[in-house]
Amino acid sequence: MKPAKFDYYDPTTIDEALGLLAQFGDQARPLAGGQSLVPLMNFRLIRPAHLVDLNSVNELSYLRADDGTLRIGATTRQRELERSTEIAERWPLLQEATSFVGHIQIRNRGTVGGSLAHAFPSAELPVAMVTLDASFVLRSPGNQRTARAEDFFLSFMSTVLEPGELLTEISVPPLPVNAGWSYQEVSRRHGDFALAGAASVIALDANGAIHHARLTLTGTTPIRAREAEEFLVGKEPSELLVREAARRATENLEQDSDIHASADYRRDACAVLARRALMQAAVRAAGQMKGTPQ
Repeated sequence: MKPAKFDYYDPTTIDEALGLLAQFGDQARPLAGGQSLVPLMNFRLIRPAHLVDLNSVNELSYLRADDGTLRIGATTRQRELERSTEIAERWPLLQEATSFVGHIQIRNRGTVGGSLAHAFPSAELPVAMVTLDASFVLRSPGNQRTARAEDFFLSFMSTVLEPGELLTEISVPPLPVNAGWSYQEVSRRHGDFALAGAASVIALDANGAIHHARLTLTGTTPIRAREAEEFLVGKEPSELLVREAARRATENLEQDSDIHASADYRRDACAVLARRALMQAAVRAAGQMKGTPQ
């Protein structure tokens, strides 16, 4: 298959790209890594009349740590997250989640902002960003707003982005002190889309009790397991504790069925993955307290 006819634009600045997107509205699509957009165009599932290539907009590609907050330009390649020593040391959940994205060839071209804006249900980065309480900078000509990761994803491949608006930066706060992390997923084969996934961050206080808990599961959108998080806070981690938290997180978890897996399978898989993620995060948090990260 080949894409339908379209006009191609190659801006070199953010303002130029925003101007083009505003001019053409919902008839235009931004092109970043193209790992999701191009296949959809080739199958003619989407037919944008105008394609705005962001790859020459150098100001959209960067990794910076400002006052402890990580700032990621939207066109930063996923492979940069995976290979960064600073990310590994200070935001290890991001590195771990990114390593599950497709294959190296995909991560070499795929961008952070592109994956988030595409909002595919099984994508790893949306789940990680919600778990890390990240926020996104959304820009249009003459306007800029910030959306929390948790509020950004609306439904299947649907976000709060308006026509003519562009995700330009991702902001990730530092992890709490004595925090452990874990990303877990299951797929049919390595590199396939995930059938189910779970991300967790657990932080312990000086007495070894949980004072910060985050658990996010895959679904139509990333799903924060708030009841499980609240249940964990104030208690010392144990296998029985995380098993009960995982049960609470998935007891009424909404999942979809498709040709790859049933909703019941995905729900059961999320329960297992949630338990693994919480346990590994707790073990890593204990290792941080002892100065021996796991």
